[in-house]
Amino acid sequence: MTFTLSDLEARIAERAAAAPDESWTAKLLAAGPERCAKKFGEEAVEAVIAAVKGDREELIAESADVLYHLLVVLKARDVALQDVLSQLEGRTVRSGLAEKAARPR
Repeated sequence: MTFTLSDLEARIAERAAAAPDESWTAKLLAAGPERCAKKFGEEAVEAVIAAVKGDREELIAESADVLYHLLVVLKARDVALQDVLSQLEGRTVRSGLAEKAARPR
């Protein structure tokens, strides 16, 4: 069985229902969307640093943190992963350069 982002989203939803003193996810969500977003940003910076350093194992670990914290931010703002995936799917019908050029400025 392969672990998917949908599995992670479900696990986050499960843990969000726990008490904040029993779950990191619940604690983050109880602190509010701004705290969740701040933590996501911190993890993203750590992933960038690992990529620049060329540290493969650290990049893998930090990327896992980024994905987790992104899904926590989405949960905090009541955005389903499927909404993001649908957005990505819609962007694949043309090249990235054409899609970017078509965005409103």
